[in-house]
Amino acid sequence: MASKQAVHMKHGQGETSYARNSSFQKAEQNRMKPLIEEVITDLCSSTSTLLHGKIVIADLGCSSGPNALALVSTAINAIHNHCLQLQQPPPEIFVLLNDLPDTDFNTVVKSLVTLRQSKNPVVVTGVAPGSFYERLFTSNSLHVVCASNSLQWLSKAPEDLTRNRIPAFDIDEHARREMLPMVREAYEKQFRKDFKLFLELRAKELVSGGRMVISLVGTRSDVIASKFSLFPGIVAQILSVMVAEGVIDKAKFDSFYVPLHGPSIEEVREIIKEEGSFFIKEMRVHDPTAEMNIALSSPSKFVNNLIALFEPIIVQHFGEVMDEFVRAAELHWSLDVDGSLREERVRTSRAMLVVSLAKA
Repeated sequence: MASKQAVHMKHGQGETSYARNSSFQKAEQNRMKPLIEEVITDLCSSTSTLLHGKIVIADLGCSSGPNALALVSTAINAIHNHCLQLQQPPPEIFVLLNDLPDTDFNTVVKSLVTLRQSKNPVVVTGVAPGSFYERLFTSNSLHVVCASNSLQWLSKAPEDLTRNRIPAFDIDEHARREMLPMVREAYEKQFRKDFKLFLELRAKELVSGGRMVISLVGTRSDVIASKFSLFPGIVAQILSVMVAEGVIDKAKFDSFYVPLHGPSIEEVREIIKEEGSFFIKEMRVHDPTAEMNIALSSPSKFVNNLIALFEPIIVQHFGEVMDEFVRAAELHWSLDVDGSLREERVRTSRAMLVVSLAKA
């Protein structure tokens, strides 16, 4: 297994690209807008926070496609409207977009041109490739940080599993149920480590009084942890069928890990409090059943969403197996043996978490 997984969405504008299969993420960004607008109002009303008439906004994990500019555009519009209402000159705005180096930055940079065309307020743009689990910006340089639908992705697969060669999803059902508590604990431990580091790094980069609005896919607190997270679990089930058919090697399957964890709201709140650099201004939880219904409503939408999210890490680990994966995924949708897809369409076990934070 490669030391670094290709954790990026599928490039391009094709039918199975992330750009064409990100309506779920767009809906979540729309729910973030009121919190971002509140943050901008607070900052623009505070003369101590803005530095010499400038404001720096960073979107971490921006990906590519139509959603890449959604959050920063919301912030820019909020700045413009606030200053127009108060009849005061707007600050100059510096917008920074970040994602991993393998992201389709050609598309991102082209989209940035639309922001630079603004004359009032003045908008300067830039990109910052790299992991948001590392330092990205100079100390005390940012005023606003946004991160949408990205923090559920871990920096790497849980070390407790990879180091001890424990499969995340054992093909044997009995063994899988026996190992599930250990597997979940390993993913929770890795999320805690990563999220705590994320908060520490952003605290160094934000100015005093700086703000952050984040959203991530989580798990409802009332859900009994008896199954794997929906999409990683489905991917594992599909790949296990391909093992049984001899398409992929079992040893290769056992060493495959999806670095993804959906925390509960209690996990997120506890880590923020424990790390101590931020205090929570507002936390919202909502049920994404409507968006899940769309994602799971037909074989083509179901398969396209899986490909857009997971093709890069599947191909990196197993090679060119996507034709077989698509066939097995379509069969999985039509059979839905364990009822997980029907269950998610009725009442999803997912929860979308949105948190507004202020630097302490």
